[in-house]
Amino acid sequence: MTQDARNQFRPNDHDTDHFILTTVVGSYPKPKWVDRVRDLYNDPEADFDENAWNEAKDDACRLITDEHERAGLDVVVDGEMRRNEMVEFFAHRIDGYEFNGPVKVWGHNCFDKPSVVNEVEYDESWLVDEYEFTSDVAERPVKVPITGPYTLASWSFNEAYEDEASLAYDLADLVNEEIEKLVDAGARYIQIDEPALATTPDDHAIVGECLERIADGIPEDVYLGLHVCYGDYSRIYPEILEFPVDEFDLELANGDYDQLDVFRDPEFSANLALGVTDAHTAEVESVEEIKANIKKGLEIVPPEQLTVSPDCGLKLLPREVAYGKMANMVQAAREVEAELDSGEIEVQNAPVSADD
Repeated sequence: MTQDARNQFRPNDHDTDHFILTTVVGSYPKPKWVDRVRDLYNDPEADFDENAWNEAKDDACRLITDEHERAGLDVVVDGEMRRNEMVEFFAHRIDGYEFNGPVKVWGHNCFDKPSVVNEVEYDESWLVDEYEFTSDVAERPVKVPITGPYTLASWSFNEAYEDEASLAYDLADLVNEEIEKLVDAGARYIQIDEPALATTPDDHAIVGECLERIADGIPEDVYLGLHVCYGDYSRIYPEILEFPVDEFDLELANGDYDQLDVFRDPEFSANLALGVTDAHTAEVESVEEIKANIKKGLEIVPPEQLTVSPDCGLKLLPREVAYGKMANMVQAAREVEAELDSGEIEVQNAPVSADD
């Protein structure tokens, strides 16, 4: 495993020898006015056309991208300001899906669950415009999260395919096509989100085949990550180490790192994106608390293989809480780097070489 793909995100002015990459998983709280503007756009009696709605989304993307940079993140996201829900957003852009109304998922929450009624096909790009806009307004590298094919299949009604696996494989081919277009546009950090894997971990072989299709032909300088939130990781580890991705993004802070031991044996050979702030609690962890969490990650991988981020998307938190978590996380990472440089923290793990 080479670290060149990861090292491209190290800032030129980074002033410590050690480098712990800081980023976010993807979603971020929308400014309150975004929902009001959406209501205007959906109101046929309001004088608010599509151009005005697009301008509002552009403004939100600028605002949140800047917020990520002010917090000090090494790699930023636009907070998914243009997206509504992680399956619905993509299903609207994939031929073969249709919508028949919302279904209740938990409590009073509803999800506009799509149905696959024909073979899925790739038409227009899903995310290239989003990436190009964010990249133009950002001064830092930009990560692109994409909902993975297994989740797109699992969280939809399948009315066209013999089984869910066949649908997932076709969707994986579409994701590969989209990533090729993103790479041509300049994207170099792409994250596949597969939350459904944790709810049905016995299907990790299907996810592995999907990732093989996704990674086919992708250049070596593209940093490919996989985000899997919650669930029993012991049911997918160490099998996931065979997946063709550079980095695994795992939710562990919310479980107080009870599952950390899962990744000790066998040795974690990939890069680890460790959740070090809890995305489910509306409290800003202190810098010292986050530093302690980062050090837990250093028990599994050396700093050269460690990324830190919140556990999951932050969109359900108050915006000031989300910002506080990010800012404290960045400060904690920079302090840990300085302590590594000075020898206050001893690294027990050596980086895994490309020959290992």
